[in-house]
Parts: sequence; C-alpha cells; structure tokens
Amino acid sequence: MHIDDRLRYLKEMGITEWSLRSAAQDLAPSVTPSAEAHQVISNQEPKVYWLFYGQAPGGDQERLFQNIILALGLLPKEWEWRSLSNTQAPNTQLPCVAFAFGEPAAQALSGEQEPLSQLRDVVLEIVGQDIPLIASFDLAHCLSRPKDKALLWQDLLLARSVLQSL
Repeated sequence: MHIDDRLRYLKEMGITEWSLRSAAQDLAPSVTPSAEAHQVISNQEPKVYWLFYGQAPGGDQERLFQNIILALGLLPKEWEWRSLSNTQAPNTQLPCVAFAFGEPAAQALSGEQEPLSQLRDVVLEIVGQDIPLIASFDLAHCLSRPKDKALLWQDLLLARSVLQSL
C-alpha cells in the first residue's frame, strides 16, 4: 500500500497525526466536550443504569474503559464503578445491569466458582440481589490480548440486550 493511501485512510478515520504509542503515551489529548455539548449531555435524562465491578482501572485500562463508556453512549448519570464490597442495589428506578471485569469479580458477585470461560455468555445474578450480572475479561487481560476485546464487546452487547429486555 502506498504511503498516500495510508494517509488518506487515516484521515478518513479522523486520525490527523500518527505517532508511536510509546512516544505519545502521556501526550494524548484529553477529550473535553464543548460547553454547548456538555449542556446537551447534562440535560438528558438517564434511561438505564450500569454497575461496573473489577479492579479499578488506571493508565491504559482507564483509557479502554472510557472508550467503552463512549462506545456504549452512556451518560455520566447512567453508570458507576464499584468495589466488590459494594453490592447493595443502586438508588434508582432505572433498569440496571451489573458488569464484572475479570474472573475474581464475577465469582465474588455471583457466588459461582466456575472459571470465567463458563461464566461468560450467561446472564448471572448478584448474590442476594435481583440485578442481572454479565461476566467478562479483565481490562488488563484485553490490553495484553487484543483479540479478546471483540469477546469483551460481545459481553457488553449481551448486557445491553439484557437491559433492553427489562
């Protein structure tokens, strides 16, 4: 592929400047919505509620998680990150789903002892709560095995379909 073709494809994807990740790791621009866009977002009423559980993300894991939130189109009032010790029902009347990142989180929340491979693709429930739970890979796992991001996305779509059926 010719370099001009590559540059054209990158431009079509909205990538105007290309650099190596290692060189630009700390130079990534933060996405700051305009005041007008922020006003529109803050005026929208939440329609669903997501509870995310797992090891608190940081660095590249945090970036991946924020990209997940953006891809799902969630408003700030439609989700929260929780520690495994916080399994109480959220204070909302909205349809709610819990999403466990990693085997330890999935096992602790569901009370199941099976490996993650058997907990994925199944709608579980948080022990003692009437909240559906979807188990998936830990964010660090997805960063070290990029092919599994597609499976993570399938799990997120399962969670979204569960929410739509509530």
